[in-house]
Amino acid sequence: MSHINRKKLNISIKRAYEDATPEDGYRVLVDRIWPRGRNKVTLKLDQWARDLAPSADLRKWFGHDPKRWEAFQERYRSELDAEEKREQIRRLLAEADDRSVTLIYGAKDEEHNQAIVLRDVLSHLYKG
Repeated sequence: MSHINRKKLNISIKRAYEDATPEDGYRVLVDRIWPRGRNKVTLKLDQWARDLAPSADLRKWFGHDPKRWEAFQERYRSELDAEEKREQIRRLLAEADDRSVTLIYGAKDEEHNQAIVLRDVLSHLYKG
């Protein structure tokens, strides 16, 4: 993916079960499935980027098994490298309009989830 040259973008991640704060900036849900027990009002989303989440097959294969983490990252990055996904990422960054971006995810595992991978991909794309 080519780099998007702008000022440095602040990208953070947050569980869907943590309260929204003004510092979150542009809030994007990056899960394919809506987080249980949460509603639109409490999530305070700017976007649900369902199509940027891992494919259903990849999500099911991974199952948040830490032993599959390295392979999951490689496979997910490969999915994100498709032209359609690159265009969706460009739109997401354009819609964020230089605001901080917070990637929202529902997984219990805070160390092995797609938001970590997507944050890394976005950070490498958005170099200043």
